[in-house]
Amino acid sequence: MSGLKAVTVIGLGVGVLLVAQSRDPLNAGRSAESTWSESGLQGAPTRAVLCILAAVSLLALRWLYRLLFSPLELLKAPEDVGYIAEDGRTRAQAANEVRRRRKVGELPPVYPNGWYRVLDSHMLERGEVKSVFILGEQLAVFRGQDGKAYVLDAYCPHLGANLAVGGRVFGGCIECPFHGWQFQGSNGKCVKVPYSDKVPEIAKVRSWPSCEVNKQILVWFHCDGEEPQWNLPEQQEITRGEWVYRGRTEHFINCHIQEIPENAADVAHLAHLHTPGMMSGVDLRYTNSKTWQFLRHDWKAQWIPESEPNKHCSQMLVKHALTIFGYHWSLLDVDVVARQVGPGVVYLQFKHGFLFQVGPGVVYLQFNHSFLFQVGPGVVYLQFKHGFLGRGVIMHCVTPVEPLLQCVSHTIFYQSNIPPLVPKFILKVESIQFERDVMIWNNKKYVSKPLLVKEDSAIQKHRRWFSQFYSENSPRLQYQRDTLDF
Repeated sequence: MSGLKAVTVIGLGVGVLLVAQSRDPLNAGRSAESTWSESGLQGAPTRAVLCILAAVSLLALRWLYRLLFSPLELLKAPEDVGYIAEDGRTRAQAANEVRRRRKVGELPPVYPNGWYRVLDSHMLERGEVKSVFILGEQLAVFRGQDGKAYVLDAYCPHLGANLAVGGRVFGGCIECPFHGWQFQGSNGKCVKVPYSDKVPEIAKVRSWPSCEVNKQILVWFHCDGEEPQWNLPEQQEITRGEWVYRGRTEHFINCHIQEIPENAADVAHLAHLHTPGMMSGVDLRYTNSKTWQFLRHDWKAQWIPESEPNKHCSQMLVKHALTIFGYHWSLLDVDVVARQVGPGVVYLQFKHGFLFQVGPGVVYLQFNHSFLFQVGPGVVYLQFKHGFLGRGVIMHCVTPVEPLLQCVSHTIFYQSNIPPLVPKFILKVESIQFERDVMIWNNKKYVSKPLLVKEDSAIQKHRRWFSQFYSENSPRLQYQRDTLDF
């Protein structure tokens, strides 16, 4: 029995016991009857009050259980973050207005070549099918009876039925819900037409190169159909079960995908946007309120690309200091090393309490450090290690849904013997800082030829580095739709 079910059963038992005690049993003595009479609690009102108390106690127990033990899941709708709703408009109306009226600028190709997260592993059970829309494509993601996850184009080549809507899994195949044609997950070939003796040779759907690593299912995209050009690093602690799932956040961002990792090179924005403490919130109109100015963050950062044979990698070095009422708390200093491998996967490493220097060619750091690596355009790993707070990793994944709509998830795994409140607090703080960037991204225009000062030189370096993930045939935004409503 799960912990939540146990709490529910206990709460119901307490409620039943309280209700039972409110009754006057046939064999109860005079003393019990006089006790109830003296207290003024007798009959139906007593039972009603005790039932209400039992229900409140049950809700309190459930809330306490979720706080202490359940994963933190903050899943935001596209209009929930980064838009200002005024003049009686809803947030959705404000978001749609921004999407329609905002100038997008001269954009790079919209889908870089690389790995992209599709689902977290626990979201897809054996024999289950999920409908997923990413990279402007409708996909059918299913887990075969062998436990392996497969990703196919969703539409059946026969008469166009969606394999993910009503399709069933048979072994390593998915069956079309319309006529029962079966397609292999490994290569997309049709292996069975139930009412025909012969299967057409050309009957197949596109099979996407995929992998399942660090409890996530990812697909490889390349505009020219080339095979994966790098592998995603495996976090052994997750594979061995030493680090367990503690939650995730999900945001939808209305911007070009390149603008999200470009923040690593835009070091000047850290001091301006992220100096206010977490209690200042995410609405940029109020983050500089004097109420919370006693808590401030100080940042120093550097971004550098790596050379051959790791030209697809880069590093971001960040030094963070915290001041409370103007006093520098050195024990709360954090140094971060971010290594990006390709355009989308980043591992973040933290070191608490004292400073360190890392050269441009470091791949993995030692002992007390955490890692930030980026692999391709859509996945970032943010790893923690601390003597008291324990160790864990946040995987930051950016997946294009449409040309100007990105799904960004942060999934945290942490030591199983560390109280869940610790990683949940870390994830919440990270979410607050991230949502400040979301408010910028959702409303900005992409400037292809920005006006920069010499201190911004890393931004141009990052753009040149990121351009390697585009090919001649990389898709571009050809036109703006008449409606982009959420």
